[in-house]
Amino acid sequence: MVQVQQVSRASGSKAAQPSPLSVLQRFRVLIRTAQRHSQWIERQSGVTGAQLWALQELKELPGLRVGELANRMALHQSTASNMIDRLETSELIRKERTSADQRVVRLYLTEQGEALLARAPSPARGVLPEALRLLDEDSLCKLQDDLDALLRQIKDLDAGFGMQPLPFTE
Repeated sequence: MVQVQQVSRASGSKAAQPSPLSVLQRFRVLIRTAQRHSQWIERQSGVTGAQLWALQELKELPGLRVGELANRMALHQSTASNMIDRLETSELIRKERTSADQRVVRLYLTEQGEALLARAPSPARGVLPEALRLLDEDSLCKLQDDLDALLRQIKDLDAGFGMQPLPFTE
């Protein structure tokens, strides 16, 4: 278990003040913990972390369309579509077209998909999305504002990266 020294602002001590390096250390812990969890998911279940997250979404809301699934996972629709194709090839999900409009494709877990999800490690969404989901609204708003301020400091920022899974989850 990686331990990160807690920073206390209440003490007033100069040594306890956050530094760019202490914040960087926390980013490293977050990313590497998420990476390790995703690798563990893949070893245990045979699917990537993003694929397992997609299966969880389809368990909770059967019949999602690809675009709806992409929105629930903050992915670009083409990324979600490619992932869905792999899950369908693995027979973990199935696609159904509605009789009224053949253009509309709905997604459902197969029995194999349900079985895989039932025996897969948790949290199925991954440690980072789950931790963010558990934050209260004020903390989440503050974190988003602070990250937005940080991102404004980066030159040549590609906001499109926000719609792609982290490399180790897909």
